[in-house]
Amino acid sequence: MTSLAFAMPAEIVDPSVVAPPGDLDSNEPPMESYQHLIQMLVLLGSLELFWKARTDYFAAGNLTIYFSPRQLESESFRGPDFFVVLGTERRPRKSWVVWEEDGRYPNVIVEVLSKSTASVDRGLKKQTYQDIFRTPDYFWFDPETLELAGFRLSDGRYEPLSPDASGRLWSAQLGLFLGVERGQLRFFTPDGELVPAGLELAQRAEFAEQRAESAEQRAESAEQRAARLAEKLRELGVDPDTLK
Repeated sequence: MTSLAFAMPAEIVDPSVVAPPGDLDSNEPPMESYQHLIQMLVLLGSLELFWKARTDYFAAGNLTIYFSPRQLESESFRGPDFFVVLGTERRPRKSWVVWEEDGRYPNVIVEVLSKSTASVDRGLKKQTYQDIFRTPDYFWFDPETLELAGFRLSDGRYEPLSPDASGRLWSAQLGLFLGVERGQLRFFTPDGELVPAGLELAQRAEFAEQRAESAEQRAESAEQRAARLAEKLRELGVDPDTLK
């Protein structure tokens, strides 16, 4: 997303516009493409399933972060494609208002690149996340070229992350790898296992159910064959129970 608003602080602040009520509406435009939307939903859905027992984080996509030093809704806001804040209450929010959240900024941010946003994501946004947000882990991913880059904040500066042998990047904040799988950015466990999304879990459940039904059908078929064989033996005057 490309939404951005920075305003220089004025010398005199009108108290009537300072510290607006919390739970401000998000100010983000629609996702740029269906591909962007699906990518954001996959990241969000898979992390929420993986962390379903946790209540100490907030994850969102395409949601405005308000961070005005003067607590103004009209200045200093950003809308990352995907972000995670740790050490906070897991509950729905219309936006992330820093001054209403004990000054917390995202621990992890992911931007999905496009032709219209790539230069901002690589430049101005990266600078903002480094210098103002102090976000420890920043990643960007291009769904067209499959470019994946990641940075870790070290002594106030972003240092590039080195990929592992599988081309994945480690997020120390999440305790997960980020890597490309079938053209999508996905999460992986420290052991390299793909963190499943909702549809994949449903497919696994369906496959397991089909296997169980198949096993039950095979068992029933074997029982029917045994019953037919026993009947044939009785017709021949042989008690099948004596053959056991």
